[in-house]
Amino acid sequence: MAKNRRQAYAVSEKAGHQTSAESWGTGRAVARIPRVGGGGTQRSGQAAFGNMCRGGRMFAPTKTWRKWHVKINQNQKRYAVASALAASALPSLVLARGHRIEQIQECPLVISSDVESTQKTRAAVELLKAVSAYPDITKVSNSRKVRAGKGKLRNRRYRQRRGPLVVYAKDEGIVRAFKNVPGVETCPVESLNLLQLAPGGHVGRFIIWTESAIAALDSVYEKKSGFVLPQAKISSSDVTRLINSEEIQSVVREGGQKTYKRESPLPLFCCQSITNNQDPSPRRRTLYETRPFSSDSTLTQRPSDDRSSSDRTERLPSRSLFPRVLPARSSWTSSSLLRFRC
Repeated sequence: MAKNRRQAYAVSEKAGHQTSAESWGTGRAVARIPRVGGGGTQRSGQAAFGNMCRGGRMFAPTKTWRKWHVKINQNQKRYAVASALAASALPSLVLARGHRIEQIQECPLVISSDVESTQKTRAAVELLKAVSAYPDITKVSNSRKVRAGKGKLRNRRYRQRRGPLVVYAKDEGIVRAFKNVPGVETCPVESLNLLQLAPGGHVGRFIIWTESAIAALDSVYEKKSGFVLPQAKISSSDVTRLINSEEIQSVVREGGQKTYKRESPLPLFCCQSITNNQDPSPRRRTLYETRPFSSDSTLTQRPSDDRSSSDRTERLPSRSLFPRVLPARSSWTSSSLLRFRC
């Protein structure tokens, strides 16, 4: 929707073509790009018209009949507005958007309808301080920076954060009162603007409602024919509370025994056995499964600590640098395959 406010722009149709230039043709050892005629000046003989030339036109000159706007279905916009209104009632989303609502009494904030007759900005500021919403105004004032780029030359010199949005039912001076407060915007409840409810596509705008506006919200959606308000899938978003509730815990079965990953059924000569990453040295069963070629003495006996390291080294089975020769394919059995490995 933000694209629908863009203005058309384009370069001049004459740009890059305001000269008389013709190609020299072939046979002169130069490119066939059009060149400026005449003599007696540096410009004569220079290439023209092309997008690679100095003083030439741009590639694919922009036109004013570009597709500037984006069509959006009406029910889709209504759904987005309803979602943005629902998100503004969640303090977590409002805080995540950067609004300072730590001291307010409730979210969304509803104030008396007498505020709609406020005429002075001083009274509007005192009202914001009374409802503890002024820290959000202070945040906006401190965030004012000079815009980067050409926008500072085009009446967009400063940029700042968004403050609260005041929604009213009847304008009796409230728009004028809040007009000069930094970051504060006003909007009638009859025509809620999605770009104000979710600036930049980020939901969670801090909204201050008047009593008459919040009461008229139901009648506003009753007038929208063919649109049904979206219903929440769950009434409570606290998943931890739902899981630990008595209703769910009473029907959930008890947890079973802990399962472990079993070893691979493939023979050892094809690939190494996939075990539970256990250290085979203290576990005789795992040692036999991973090293079936080891001698029985290694599996059954354990060297004592009083023996020297040389004695323990001598008792280890000798391993050849080359794999053992497999028997004939016809004589392969499960017991013979376990004696060999790659």
